[in-house]
Amino acid sequence: MHLYNAWLPPPVAAAARGEAAAFAAAVRAAADAWRPGDPDSAYATLKWISVFDLFIKAKSDISPVDVQDLVKLGLEIFHASQNKLVVQIKWGGLLIRLLRKHRKRLLLDVQWWPLYDTLIKTHFKRNMGPEGWKVRKQHFETVTSLVRASRNFFPEGAATEIWSEFRPMLDNPWHNSAFEGVGFLRLFLSANSRNQDHFTIDWIAQCLDIWDSVTNCNFWDIQWASIIARCIKNFRSVNWDDFLPLLFTRYLNMFEVYLLKPKSLAFEYFEKLINFLEQFYHPSNGGQWTYSLERFLLHLVVYFEKRLQHEQVDATVEEHDPPCLGKEEMVIFIKVILKLLDRGQYSKDNSLAETVSIATSILSYVEPTLVLPFVATNFQLALETTTATHQLKNAVTSVAFSGRALLLCSLFSSQSDDSCAVDSFSDLITTSLSNALLGMDANDPPKTVATMQLIGSIFSNLATVGANDDVPAFLQSTTLSHWLDEFFSRLFSVLQNLESSSPINEGYQTSFTSGTFLSKDGSYYFCMLEILLGKLSKPLFDQSLKRIAKFVNANILPGATSEVGLLCCACVYSYPEEASVHLFKPILMNIMSSFEGTPKPGYVGRAVPDKTSKKAALSPALETALDYYLRVLAIAISYAGPVLLNYKEELNHIITSAFQAPSWKVNGAGDHLLRSLLGNLVSYYPIDQYKPFTCQPIGNIIEPWGCAKAHQDREVEMLNFPPKWHDPSQDELSFANELLQFHFQSALDDLLSICQTKLHSETGDEKEHLKVTLLRILSSLHGVMSCLPEMRPSYKDGRSQEVEPIFFIAGSAGSTVGSSEMREKAAEFVHIACRYLLKERTDDSILLALVVRVIDALVNYGSLEYLEWSRHFQAWKVESTSIIEPPCNFIVPFHAQGKKRPRWALIDKANLHSTWRCSQSSYHRYRTNAEVSPSGLMTDLMNDLLELSLHNYEIVRSYAGRALTKLLKRWPSLISNCVLTLTGNLCDPKAPEHVVLGSCSILSSQTVLRHLTTDFVSLSSFIMGILGSSHHESLKCQKAITELFVMYNIRFSGISRSFFKNSESHVDKSGFLSLVRRINALGFESNSLHWRYNLMANRVLLLLILASRSESGVYSQMLAETAGHFLTNLKSQLPHSRMLAISALNTLLQGSPHKAYPQDSQQSLDHPEYCNISSTGEILNQIIQEEGFMNETLNSLSHVHIISDNDGSSKASYGASSFQSGSERAITDFYFDFSASWPRTPSWISLVGGHMFYSRFARIFKRLIQQCGMPVMSSLQTALEDFLSSKERSRQCVAAEAMAGMLHSDITGNLESENNWLMVQLQKIMLVPSVESAPEWAACIRYAVTGKERSGTRAPVLRQKVLECLCSPVPQSVATSVLAKRYAFLSVALIEISAPKMSAAEKQYHVKIVDELLDNMNHSSAQIREAIGVAMCVTCSNMRLSGSFGPGSREELCGDVSMIEQTGNEYWSKCLTDGANELAVSIQNSIQSKQLESTSDSATENSMDHREESDAKRMETIFHFMIASLRSGRSSVLLDIIIRLVYPVLSLQETSNKELSLLAKSAFELLKWRILHRPFLETAISSILSSVNDPNWRTRSVLLSYLRTFTYRHTFILSGSEKSLIWQTIEKLLVDNQVEVREHAAGVLASLMKGIDEDLSKDFRDRSYAKAQRIIVAQRRNSKSGHSVATIHGAVLALTASVLSVPYDMPSWLPAHVTLLARFISEPSPIRSTVTKAVAEFKRTHADTWSIQKDAFTEDELEVLRDTSSSSSYFA
Repeated sequence: MHLYNAWLPPPVAAAARGEAAAFAAAVRAAADAWRPGDPDSAYATLKWISVFDLFIKAKSDISPVDVQDLVKLGLEIFHASQNKLVVQIKWGGLLIRLLRKHRKRLLLDVQWWPLYDTLIKTHFKRNMGPEGWKVRKQHFETVTSLVRASRNFFPEGAATEIWSEFRPMLDNPWHNSAFEGVGFLRLFLSANSRNQDHFTIDWIAQCLDIWDSVTNCNFWDIQWASIIARCIKNFRSVNWDDFLPLLFTRYLNMFEVYLLKPKSLAFEYFEKLINFLEQFYHPSNGGQWTYSLERFLLHLVVYFEKRLQHEQVDATVEEHDPPCLGKEEMVIFIKVILKLLDRGQYSKDNSLAETVSIATSILSYVEPTLVLPFVATNFQLALETTTATHQLKNAVTSVAFSGRALLLCSLFSSQSDDSCAVDSFSDLITTSLSNALLGMDANDPPKTVATMQLIGSIFSNLATVGANDDVPAFLQSTTLSHWLDEFFSRLFSVLQNLESSSPINEGYQTSFTSGTFLSKDGSYYFCMLEILLGKLSKPLFDQSLKRIAKFVNANILPGATSEVGLLCCACVYSYPEEASVHLFKPILMNIMSSFEGTPKPGYVGRAVPDKTSKKAALSPALETALDYYLRVLAIAISYAGPVLLNYKEELNHIITSAFQAPSWKVNGAGDHLLRSLLGNLVSYYPIDQYKPFTCQPIGNIIEPWGCAKAHQDREVEMLNFPPKWHDPSQDELSFANELLQFHFQSALDDLLSICQTKLHSETGDEKEHLKVTLLRILSSLHGVMSCLPEMRPSYKDGRSQEVEPIFFIAGSAGSTVGSSEMREKAAEFVHIACRYLLKERTDDSILLALVVRVIDALVNYGSLEYLEWSRHFQAWKVESTSIIEPPCNFIVPFHAQGKKRPRWALIDKANLHSTWRCSQSSYHRYRTNAEVSPSGLMTDLMNDLLELSLHNYEIVRSYAGRALTKLLKRWPSLISNCVLTLTGNLCDPKAPEHVVLGSCSILSSQTVLRHLTTDFVSLSSFIMGILGSSHHESLKCQKAITELFVMYNIRFSGISRSFFKNSESHVDKSGFLSLVRRINALGFESNSLHWRYNLMANRVLLLLILASRSESGVYSQMLAETAGHFLTNLKSQLPHSRMLAISALNTLLQGSPHKAYPQDSQQSLDHPEYCNISSTGEILNQIIQEEGFMNETLNSLSHVHIISDNDGSSKASYGASSFQSGSERAITDFYFDFSASWPRTPSWISLVGGHMFYSRFARIFKRLIQQCGMPVMSSLQTALEDFLSSKERSRQCVAAEAMAGMLHSDITGNLESENNWLMVQLQKIMLVPSVESAPEWAACIRYAVTGKERSGTRAPVLRQKVLECLCSPVPQSVATSVLAKRYAFLSVALIEISAPKMSAAEKQYHVKIVDELLDNMNHSSAQIREAIGVAMCVTCSNMRLSGSFGPGSREELCGDVSMIEQTGNEYWSKCLTDGANELAVSIQNSIQSKQLESTSDSATENSMDHREESDAKRMETIFHFMIASLRSGRSSVLLDIIIRLVYPVLSLQETSNKELSLLAKSAFELLKWRILHRPFLETAISSILSSVNDPNWRTRSVLLSYLRTFTYRHTFILSGSEKSLIWQTIEKLLVDNQVEVREHAAGVLASLMKGIDEDLSKDFRDRSYAKAQRIIVAQRRNSKSGHSVATIHGAVLALTASVLSVPYDMPSWLPAHVTLLARFISEPSPIRSTVTKAVAEFKRTHADTWSIQKDAFTEDELEVLRDTSSSSSYFA
């Protein structure tokens, strides 16, 4: 049994034993409700889902057999409910929770294919259902989560099936199907023990190869990293060493996962990775990456902890498991992580600083000898240095989080005679406790909260405090006595200076808390006080109590009411008897004396009102004092227990006096006291939560902590110490009944008499009397909560008042008081009062709000407990790490099942669990019984709430609306009447604004919207209500109605099939069809409806027809009519209606009777729906053939294309955003786009970007042609003649869309003539010199050749014709823009061809195109050169990828893919790269010679000759090719070519030919991101390093820039010799004859010294130091030592690189290096300026910690440093 259930209050725990049987019965009942032959019976099972959830959340002990049966039933219902999204969401959610919670107890096989099928049919098909996007999103998340939860149960062989299903999708990395494929692989691939055989070394190598086929794509990287991580986690037998370089190269560029294996190379790589990342954790390095770095650190440590826990548990179970992480590996890991912790601990980003503290805490239990000294040092450092306050706060938090580890270590080290460690840890605790008090300051909340957390953390660990003196010094009573004095002095000072942030509300909502930072969730104030006072020995407690009592009795602090109340509450909770004498008594006496002589209006009881004192009021001072003391008392008695019976008379007197007082503020305080008193008398709550318990302490000092998941056999000790619960005694219950009799029963009688007999002549008196009376009733109800039994329901036929409730889970708030009759009487009287108030006092918001809250408390039984639970649950969500001990504790060598917590925290959670059970135990009792209905009283109160929710005061409406929604959720049978009333208000032309607003608010609740799917009457009244509400003209009404409609849209989940059947189950379509016709009539423009209502009508029409698809009879009747309706709307004058018509036709036009199929006859037999499609086609044809229809339609569609001035428009908004507001767009743009809608390949060609081509429009034309055949073609041809020749871009856009639809429609018919017409038009378009609409026509061509099916491999019928048309050469005389356009068209067409499945003809086109492109590489037009570069990239990459899938069908296309693609007699790759380096050199030389000529002889003509110009143009084309390859992600198949072009890129960065240099720079920026693998890496290194001797210094400088990123990105895959070679190259440039190159080389070396290679760095450091020293010595001997400036500057720069490679740190070698560097200050420039800058940078980065770090220098060294700078303030 779970600990929280074992620790429930005894009566509840006894009742909970029946839960296993109740669960079994519920499973049987759900199984009976499900009839496999009737898929609609799935809806009948939904009411059981919330019941099963109860058992999961209640952590009930249920039989695994029953759970298994339920999972099988759930899977059966889930798979049978295709198209029932709500059913799948509900059952899917339950299955996820069951599979996760009981995964170790279940034995079952879950098939993966049905889950994949569900996902595809619902989310990856173009044929979408009508469900709203919220429902679809929820469904998608549910199915994917269900797959993740089920993966562990996939049967043997599933991994192989999944791989073979999705592997072919990865063939073409430039198509969306590859991304879909890898996403599905990540989602489905099961790595459970049954599928281990699939994951071989070869398979992993194959995965890594595929991973490399797409570069620099975050989505792709994350999917593969996740797949590989799954393998690493589950298959430790695999030897990963060979893959480590590749993996860590990936991780360095994305740092997502990590991998550690005992004795593996991974540690070495891991340390290197951390060295790179370390500098980014420094506080000065804040930025956008901080969040990623923080997550990385947290996951790293958490997964390390999980792994240790897993290994420790396995070690006890299995002997043959693979080796675990040993001591050595743990130490290495923690040492490495400490680097990050050291950097991040003082981050200005709070989340990073807290993550560092959490990581420190977790690791301190694993290797305390490393981590705790780190904590101690940092705390000392924060105390000593004058730093920002957040540093001390962070240091205190770290000590708080590591408090238990510190105490355990000090204890266990003392047993192992390590006295030094003991002293240091004990000292740290003492120092932190004493110094923490200085942090308590009302003006510094963060530090005060951190301090309280620290005190709470340390005292939570102690068994008792001050009980005996056989303990360390800081725990002895004398020391603690002084500490407590100081603590309370500080605390009282804080309380006296607090200021409340929320003023007391004078309204009906009385404020209980003063709302300072101490009383907010997560402040630790109350918790810390309870722990501290609970743990103190009796003498120390008495000492504290006297101080507290003295303070409380001497001060009135209205700004800290709740804080002082909580202080008193903590005292009372610890020792109620003593605290009541010192605290209650004086406060009670104070209050009673204050009330003496105050005027009493006589509103309570039967007292005769004092006529003279009616108008009198309390003085402000007295009012404040009474309010303060009453509220302090109310909070203090919260957990006082039976001790309150001693003060029964006084409490009675005070409460009555408070309600009698002529002050609403004091009445409110009396309300607080009454509800607190009642709650304390009748409720269950633990009473020894913070006291020491009898378990043997660890080492006599430390309290043992426990785990909630305790196993009976292993961690039984905590189960033996359950909490002692407050079980109300008979005396307490009789006191509570007395209070109820007086303040509830008699107050109800008063209420009735006021309403019926008009007691008061003055309205003011009546109002006051009503307020006080209602407040007393409300206080009583809130005080006893669900201890007052709920109202009894009745059977539907009114047969009986007694209904036997069904038992599900046990739960109770306390002992029962009163009876159901009392609640029913209250309901009756309150109903009468409510009618009276609505009639007589409808403008009094305070009274009405009080009535609403009383009704809420009466009818929503259990909701008060639920509110209390949710508030406390939120507070526990921010649970402090200081009270968590991780499962793996290596200090005390014992490992738990889960996290351990102190006993008080476990009791708190058990109490919270009990509160939740209480709120839920009765909630579902009657829901599963259809015979039960709410009583008449409940219905009356529901009607009252309904009326109040339409009130003209917004505050009353919102209160009543919330209460009503809760009531309707519990009793769905009440919804229908509500809906009819509310929708009637919408239709009512006389309904005022507030009624409409209230109606919309209730109707938009999820409970009501869900009900509409099952009740036809409600649905039709709802729809007609909204559509008939246009007469409400106020803006607020219209906004509310529109928002309601949008909410209905996004939450629409279909309609029930019962709408189509009458009671005898015969089909009854008439009601539904008549509703559709009524809506249809509203959807025409002719009926003068406002355009928004016209739009809504059309939208509803579409939803209903799509929702009725499953009913073929109804659907076929409506389809033709509706499709015709929307087709007509295409030419609507209303832009929104056009947009909706487009969405509708995209969804409705499905069939393809005219499409070219291999077997036409078979098709129609298999798909009977084609019969109604043909009739639809006939109706549509009639409309299309109307005179001028197509012309008008094209015209109106052209208006949707809004061309902005700057020619850029967002494609995703479909041009509609310009004239649509957010809510309007939500109505029209409802269509949930196909997950990867067109285009299905990446769009990266900038030449044809920014187009206004809408694929939806093209799809409509395509579908119309497929549905209606040739008539559409001919009418389109006629209409297009005019549009094709138009100069307007918007008309050209529509023409392009129509043409695209025609070209892609694949219809049978008189193909030859139609196609000839299409090709002639295409040819014309290509030759039109205007380029304005070129992007749209490029998109048209791209659409026309797009492959069919999800993978895009089946070619459309006309693709070959289009390619033929594009490939046919154009006349020489055409304008350059036409040629550029043609090449751009070619590129986009070839992008869509699936390279792995190219036909022989397509390959032939590629060959032909490459030949043409190679011939034109040095074309005179820059635009054409760019187009050629792009086209070459697409063509060559396609040929490469195609070649890698085996030889072509034609002999001349065969050959080795990597090098010798044959085009004519030349190899294109050679043609591209041969002589490229020489070309670059000759371009450089010719430019330089021209510059020399122009300076020597200005008359010389400053232009290149023809050949040189031609060379430059050719190089530009090559750069365009390279940029396109790198940008498009196609570089993975072109790497050999790109590497041979590296030298030209580096050498042409800075030339006088600006265009060429600009291109070289662009290529360079892209090249820096590319990771190269072997064998390309070796070629690249030799090619790159050859530039070191380039005569142009700019080339050498660019080489350094490239080497910096190249070495960083490849650090894990470069061999030692390669790194050494790169290092020597850079070192060589330190003495370059150009000063800029020297300085650049030093900067590069400084960055490489961190993490690239420790040995190389150390060797370089030592050599550079020795060399600099030799120069200094030589100069001392002989001032003219013969060293050149470059040599000395190189030596100084080498020193500078070493010094700047360690910002913020102070390694042992640094003082000598920086001092030696400073000695060069007297050298001439540029040496002097280098030294000055370097020393200044050193001082800046070490300024924060200089006070400590300067101790590493000798006096002489400090003197030298001072001499280099005029400013000594850094070191003051």
